Amino acid sequence: MFDTVVIATDGSGSAERAVEAALDLAARFDATVHGLYVVDTGEVETTPEEVREALERALATTGGRALSFILEAADAEADEELVTAVREGDPADEICTYAMEHDADVIVSGTRGRHGEHGYLLGSVAEELVREAPMPVLTVRQLEGEPNPEREGV
Repeated sequence: MFDTVVIATDGSGSAERAVEAALDLAARFDATVHGLYVVDTGEVETTPEEVREALERALATTGGRALSFILEAADAEADEELVTAVREGDPADEICTYAMEHDADVIVSGTRGRHGEHGYLLGSVAEELVREAPMPVLTVRQLEGEPNPEREGV
């Protein structure tokens, strides 16, 4: 049923469950796994010039760590074929384009579970994927009580 699974990761803690779910799904169907990280160029372009280079380096480091996490998790499974890639641009657009280029059967993405006005106004990559992707999108939320590094200290 699934030959190609694309894992869209942003390197966040909420993406870890999505990686686990995607690898489990891929193992069940002996599917090829594509780990994809997208550098959000919109975020870079709206950053003040004096910190832009530092932000680009930080995003590249985050992308490397995110893809390393997928590689390490997949190594534990050892059955899946794994491809990793980094793209630049609008995350949802690039994920959809990549998935179409590789004839993906499903995109798996974590979601941070933003609520209320903040989430509604900003939207999310996962929400945009669900609305725009031509193939199924599996969104994976963190379980209640799981640590969320994005919300520490808030």
